[in-house]
Amino acid sequence: MANLRSEVRNLYKNLLHLGREYPKGADYFRKRLKAAFLKNKDEKDPEKIKQLIARGEFVIKELEALYFLRKYRALKQRYYSDDNQ
Repeated sequence: MANLRSEVRNLYKNLLHLGREYPKGADYFRKRLKAAFLKNKDEKDPEKIKQLIARGEFVIKELEALYFLRKYRALKQRYYSDDNQ
């Protein structure tokens, strides 16, 4: 159980770190993240906790893809005009 606790804590820290660049703002992301974690704070079943951790890791991958796509679009706008497409 202690191992799951540390995994959840690390997941929360990683999501907080990624949330700093969220398009709607860091405060918006932090409030939603805290609400999501508080909603599941009383979960005791290790299998359910593992499912929730897997879902959080999926969210991390989605956020990374979102940020990568945003950076790609910004670079594309800088270096390519609309006529060349």
